Amino acid sequence: MQADQLPHLDEHTTLVAASADDVWRGLCAELERSFSRAPAAVYAWLVGASDTRVAGPRPLAEGSAFPGFRVLVAAPGEQLTLRGSHRFSSYLLIFRIEPQGPGRTRLRAESRAAFPGTAGGAYRRLVFGSGGHAVGMRRLLAAIRRASESSSG
Repeated sequence: MQADQLPHLDEHTTLVAASADDVWRGLCAELERSFSRAPAAVYAWLVGASDTRVAGPRPLAEGSAFPGFRVLVAAPGEQLTLRGSHRFSSYLLIFRIEPQGPGRTRLRAESRAAFPGTAGGAYRRLVFGSGGHAVGMRRLLAAIRRASESSSG
């Protein structure tokens, strides 16, 4: 699945007071912490996600999976692309790590997804129309920033 095959939904960014390598480590650790817990597995099962459990290589690499997501691209210090699908949507979450100078890195999270059919449209309104996705992404990026900054220097 190529990024340009799915419609762009949104993008969230945060500036992190840490190196790109620290951001990579913080990103991977926070994704594992956030998505490897029981509530994520239950949600993935309820919506019929293609990945419902932790699997594959660790640390995160191409082919790694956790509930709702499979790693499509793992370029340490540069990019992590996650893909997923369930009965209401096919989606990508692309994290880009961009050095901004010594000890400063921008982390961008781009969401792309298709929501086929009436049920998909209703799901999109529920998740995106409610603002829930934006709130979740801001919280995730803040947690990644904290994890990255606490492990730097």
